[in-house]
Amino acid sequence: MTGARGTVGYITPDVFSRAFGGVSYKFDVYIHGMLVLEMTGARTKVGAAQTSEIYFPQWIYEHLEHGKDLRLHGVNNKEQAETSRKMILVALWCIQTNPLDRPPMSRVVVTVVVM
Repeated sequence: MTGARGTVGYITPDVFSRAFGGVSYKFDVYIHGMLVLEMTGARTKVGAAQTSEIYFPQWIYEHLEHGKDLRLHGVNNKEQAETSRKMILVALWCIQTNPLDRPPMSRVVVTVVVM
């Protein structure tokens, strides 16, 4: 790769700092995690004025850690809320800064199927 490409919110930290390692299949794991976070719809809960002030995954993590309701669109019962929470946890697992801490995609798929 001669330069960073892609949507800013989906580019892995490894692209910006070689301290995290070089190009690897872990890029796909990171992108998958960010996509799953988008699919949950939680980003719409962060106001447009705050998007440049708050790192979206940090916002979600803090809400989960403190037991705050994310009020996700389309979540109407406890079962859907629990499924969404599990999806978010898998996504956060996938977007860890250090690529060595990210799971292989095969493990992500198995985890999602077991959910």
